[in-house]
Amino acid sequence: MVFLSEAFVFLIKIIFDLYFLAVLLRFLFQYFQVDFYNPFSQFILKITDPVLVPLRNKLPHTQKIDIGALLLLFLLKMVEFLGITLLIKKMLPNVLGVVIWSLGEVISQTLNFFFFAVLLVTILSWINLRNYTPFTSLLIQITEPIMAPARRWVPRTMGIDFSPILVLIILKLADILVANPIIGLGIMFSY
Repeated sequence: MVFLSEAFVFLIKIIFDLYFLAVLLRFLFQYFQVDFYNPFSQFILKITDPVLVPLRNKLPHTQKIDIGALLLLFLLKMVEFLGITLLIKKMLPNVLGVVIWSLGEVISQTLNFFFFAVLLVTILSWINLRNYTPFTSLLIQITEPIMAPARRWVPRTMGIDFSPILVLIILKLADILVANPIIGLGIMFSY
């Protein structure tokens, strides 16, 4: 029976995390005003439109910040936490704890997305494939706003760009010092 519940928890996490990533990409695409005619952008629009369009029609939104997408990110984490808690502990957690945990998870997963995006763009720059696929051009458009200030602080040395190291350190520190304490607080209030 334990293996069955572990399998269900795994499936819940995979399904919710993949859709969370799609909605997060949709939010970031709009915020950073990336190319929406890119084939990968079109795919993200297609899989997020059924849920986001009704939300966006009921909520205010600005040119850059999609409040519907932010709300959906938050709701996805709340439902994921509730589902896993019901499956494992067979009880409903405290609502305040779920809200705090969800906020921490949204922050943490956003920081982790940027961490791996910067890492991937850096690796692709070494093998010089980054300009040939629609996906990597989007990654470059999303990571460039956080890489540009780092490049001003850390100049190239002997033709090598060390600014990604600074960005990766800052992102990981923000996850450890900001997101993890919020997640811990949410778990503490949940039970």
